[in-house]
Amino acid sequence: MKGQKSCMKGLYLGVAVTVYACWLMVQPEAAATTESKVCYARKSPCFLKKQTCPRQCPSFTPSGGRSKVCVVDCYNPICQPTCRNRKPNCNGKGSACLDPRFIGGDGIVFYFHGKRDEHFSLVSDSNLHINARFIGLRPSGRTRDFTWIQALGILFGAKNQSFTLHATKTAKWDHNVDHLRLSYNGNDVVLPERDLSVWKSPEDDIRVERTSDKNSVLISLSDMVEIWVNVVPVTKEDDRIHNYRIPEDDCFAHMEVQFKFMGLSPRVEGVLGRTYRVDFENPAKPGVAMPVVGGEDKYKTASLLEADCKRCVFGSGQLAGDSPEKIETVVTSQGTVDCTGGGSSGVGIVCRK
Repeated sequence: MKGQKSCMKGLYLGVAVTVYACWLMVQPEAAATTESKVCYARKSPCFLKKQTCPRQCPSFTPSGGRSKVCVVDCYNPICQPTCRNRKPNCNGKGSACLDPRFIGGDGIVFYFHGKRDEHFSLVSDSNLHINARFIGLRPSGRTRDFTWIQALGILFGAKNQSFTLHATKTAKWDHNVDHLRLSYNGNDVVLPERDLSVWKSPEDDIRVERTSDKNSVLISLSDMVEIWVNVVPVTKEDDRIHNYRIPEDDCFAHMEVQFKFMGLSPRVEGVLGRTYRVDFENPAKPGVAMPVVGGEDKYKTASLLEADCKRCVFGSGQLAGDSPEKIETVVTSQGTVDCTGGGSSGVGIVCRK
């Protein structure tokens, strides 16, 4: 009897040792497939802290068509990586989708229609400026244009570097065709049509990565902004629901975009940029089905790469009367919609208590 017990104990011990040995063998492999990043921005609350991706999204550049990517926000004081979709989240802060429906840095939904074939400043700060070109149409009997974002123009840095991206016009949408056109300082950018292909500027100050084979990219400007872009058409279903009356020769290919800002100054301007100011009072009324805000006269620019609107501040440096202490970084995070403003924050967004 005692011999049997000893045999059983030995068997259990052997199994335990084998399981433990297998676990040790697996651990290095698991660690090797989980990526990490160290934040080197000196103004970051996570300066020199190593952040390791969670198992749910172990990579910054996932392969095999994975929908989740690991994201490190060096300006988030929590200093922990998060998982996010590889395409714009049209219900997240910093987004601009549809007939432009924005969600501001304050989490409030608002619509800014602008005018078709015109350009407006979305963000204007001392070292970063982003314009959008609006396309659209005005059916008979309507008092305003239906509009969509067709192009983005980015100015950045002390040397006024520029980057543009356009959704190319097409009569019929074909998801097998890439409808993105890119340029850097006036020169075309060639980005191979395969998932995860990357282009970098010679100065390494801007990086463009495809997040799918065609029509989706992530644009990264070091320590300034990340922009998720997805090109889509106005679908027949959208046309039917909203009565856009889309013509047969143009499906109005346009962009869904979402911005993640690394650090904006307290005096940032622009249709979207102003919503990140701590002193901004959003005129959009909570609970209204389609809260439209104005500002066309304040944010209209002469072209896609001009920073000449009435409220533009790009390249202006420190304003008169501003002390150095006042020009501090505004820390931003990319959470979902803030429901504190009321029961509803716009079409498709319902907040429940």
